[in-house]
Amino acid sequence: MSKLEQRLAKGEVIVLDGAMGTELQRRGVPMDKVAWSAAAIASHPDVIREIHEDYIRAGAGVTIANTFGAARHVLAQASLGQRVSELNRRAIELAKEARDRAADGREVAVAGSISSFTAENSDDKQVMPDVAFASYREQAEAFAEAGADLIVLEMMADVAYTVYALEAALATGLPVWVGFSCRLAADGKTVLFFRKDMNTPLADAVEKVMAVGGSLVGIMHSDVEATAPGLEVLRAHWSGPVAAYPHSGRFIMPDWQFVDIISPADYLAEARKWVDMGAQVVGGCCGIGPDHIRLLAEELPKHLPSSRAAQ
Repeated sequence: MSKLEQRLAKGEVIVLDGAMGTELQRRGVPMDKVAWSAAAIASHPDVIREIHEDYIRAGAGVTIANTFGAARHVLAQASLGQRVSELNRRAIELAKEARDRAADGREVAVAGSISSFTAENSDDKQVMPDVAFASYREQAEAFAEAGADLIVLEMMADVAYTVYALEAALATGLPVWVGFSCRLAADGKTVLFFRKDMNTPLADAVEKVMAVGGSLVGIMHSDVEATAPGLEVLRAHWSGPVAAYPHSGRFIMPDWQFVDIISPADYLAEARKWVDMGAQVVGGCCGIGPDHIRLLAEELPKHLPSSRAAQ
């Protein structure tokens, strides 16, 4: 059992970092029209490292490498297909370098990210299952070779492809966390899986995916308002640790729209509710920056309420 898993088993609340892609954009790094933030691994590595350092200094105990859009089936269409393994390894190395510079003796885990992101963020660019699995496996192996501590599946938006990614990640032997994106149905109560053209209940997705494996499940890249209802679904269908790291704003490819971004104080107020509901890992996704993470690290309780600890 890793140190991170031991901390979770003890009921500790762990602060995750915030957004990488939107923070790169905020700092002036152009977002690629095909691969979004992944191209920055090649073009702006120093800014990536700087962002990791800022999150770690803010108090994050887990930092996620900038590999969200770095699968081969995405990078190949951005003219970076010949550098897939190199760039995925480099992204992990940048996070590790930041940890060495900024952790000041604290335990900070480095995660590789695999996502359902497609080239141009377009459903029309979705690849065949065997191609997707090979891409995910290549990423996962690069993470393991570079020394990642765990793998996080993010913004998973299709049950079958989530399973492909999960199987590829589990094959490394590293701990795997699964981050589901969700939305509220028109009734404002029913929690649905992320895809707007589908009406799959989140509960069905969680049961099918987590039966395959994974050590933690979370609600991520979802509206703040959908996060608490999503957590209720997770707690009803999963007995292990859960996470919450939603977004704020909206996306028009390739740029995040920084509109109505929740304040750090208001985000903390919501995060306190998520911890009370049993969220043991709390951070942020698109639009959430170092100031939000710093306040979470300073103010959230260090342990779950005893009544909410994972069984």
